[in-house]
Amino acid sequence: MKVLALDDIDVQGIKVLEEAGLEVEARGKMKEEELKEALPSFDALIVRSGTKVTASALAGAKKLKIIGRAGVGIDNIDVDAATEKGILVVNAPEGNTVAAAEHTLALMLALARNIPQASNLLKQGVWEKKKFLGVELRHKTLGILGLGKIGSEVARRARAFDMRLIAYDPYVSPEQAERLGVTLLPLEEVLKQADFLTLHLPLTRDTYHLLDREKLLLLKQGARLLNVARGGIVDEQALYEALASGHLAGAALDVFEEEPLTDSPLFKLDNVIVTPHLGASTAEAQVAVAVEVAQDVVRCLRGEPVLNAVNIPVLRGQALETLRPYLKLVERLGSFLSQLMEGPILEAELSTSGELAQHELSPLTNAFLKGLLRPLLGETVNYVNAPVVARKRGIRVRENKTREMGYYTTVISATVKGRREGYTVAGAVNQRGEPRLVGLNGYGLDAELEGHMLVIPHIDKPRIVGPVGLAIGDYGINIAGMQVGRREAGGEAVMILRIDSEVPREVLDSIRQVDGVLDVRYLCL
Repeated sequence: MKVLALDDIDVQGIKVLEEAGLEVEARGKMKEEELKEALPSFDALIVRSGTKVTASALAGAKKLKIIGRAGVGIDNIDVDAATEKGILVVNAPEGNTVAAAEHTLALMLALARNIPQASNLLKQGVWEKKKFLGVELRHKTLGILGLGKIGSEVARRARAFDMRLIAYDPYVSPEQAERLGVTLLPLEEVLKQADFLTLHLPLTRDTYHLLDREKLLLLKQGARLLNVARGGIVDEQALYEALASGHLAGAALDVFEEEPLTDSPLFKLDNVIVTPHLGASTAEAQVAVAVEVAQDVVRCLRGEPVLNAVNIPVLRGQALETLRPYLKLVERLGSFLSQLMEGPILEAELSTSGELAQHELSPLTNAFLKGLLRPLLGETVNYVNAPVVARKRGIRVRENKTREMGYYTTVISATVKGRREGYTVAGAVNQRGEPRLVGLNGYGLDAELEGHMLVIPHIDKPRIVGPVGLAIGDYGINIAGMQVGRREAGGEAVMILRIDSEVPREVLDSIRQVDGVLDVRYLCL
């Protein structure tokens, strides 16, 4: 079998492929048309971030079985197009963990002691000491936003500097944080107490501009900020203002909202240190991600289970054909529940009834957990590692099944619980294989599970639907569909609206003002 390895994949990864008896063609970055022309001859493709694997490039790739991304991010791969063609996509989520953690510590030390600024001035022939008075890390409070793999590694290393460690991560159990020597606190408390704040969150809809002007002003006077995670988590204009005004003593940034970036107001500030997305740029990390993804490519081409699948669980033959539409259903149900919940999820349960009960549930559970965790943790969660991630986050997972059959031949219900709230949804697949929401907390429904949605609990009475529609229409947003479920006339009910675009906060606030509306949640599936 033949493997096309692009973007100068490390030679150690090539060696793994060749030792497995695969024929490897190693090249640099390819343009879309070049890739489209080349792919029909190959069984596997490995890329880094340089080559974009588009739907057009995959159009004629009839032999291609797997695409490997030597790194974590998969934004340069059209995963949906690959999935539709039955092509497995894998990445290498572990290989650069230490590199990113060490880069964070390097930037923290450089920020504390003004090392780049002092070095630049001395090279210009100026011996200056008083201007570069620094601070010690010892006894300082390090606030960590995101206590996943990289955040945990940063915490372990920061303990050696005798720092006090606090963190915000609503999806990590107190026991796990305690093992790391970290105290979990609400976001606002972490911001208020941190002398140094380091970010290790995925970029999602919820974390985009998480640190806006208001949040940055919660940081204490003279605090320092580090971002070796993803650009876009920090509002760069608000950060510039906080630094220029002297509210923040400094910032060290490895990532930016738009990359590559060579000109920014931030670059003109003396108290800002910047690097061009070097978090994973170590010789060891490049070897590690190349070897990690190469090993999964070998496993796939040998017909063995892979470790880091991004798009589909490892199923074969008729089982895959039977479960395929339900995998999509449960992933959507998980995402739906995740976006409804506020605060940490402590329990999750998946139940099947009807014809599907004769099949093994683990692929469905994995897909459900992937959907549940993806909105919170981003692209590092996949079908294979979702159960491990859930377990590490302290989520208790249960499976149930019964052969009893109702209106639908198969109904899948899912329940999640937190400290103060819980939700149960039911889903089914129609004759066209499309996922449908058929129940929410006991309310009967039949709604599409796709796109932009509003969930609006309300009192069942006249003059609800009209004002809600006006509140949405006044902002030029079109309603694509509506479902209402109730248990009894005049009691509580729920409205599900499908809309054509994202809803700004002002619209949600307007809907909440409608008499009889109890709440409103915006979801995007």
